[in-house]
Amino acid sequence: MRIKVDRESDALYFRLDESRIVESEEVRPGVILDFDENDRVVGVEFLEISRRATQEELSNMRFQTA
Repeated sequence: MRIKVDRESDALYFRLDESRIVESEEVRPGVILDFDENDRVVGVEFLEISRRATQEELSNMRFQTA
């Protein structure tokens, strides 16, 4: 999995695997899902991330596993 913060486009992107993206859908304003050929979600993009999180929050992401 990859996580990318793009300050220029003000977006946060989670890439779950490297499958080829065949379709994207904006499911809520500023939330885009990327789908592979099997209709599985392989990426999630959040636009206008500076409105959703502070720079400190983006700099200190924590991962939690069960």
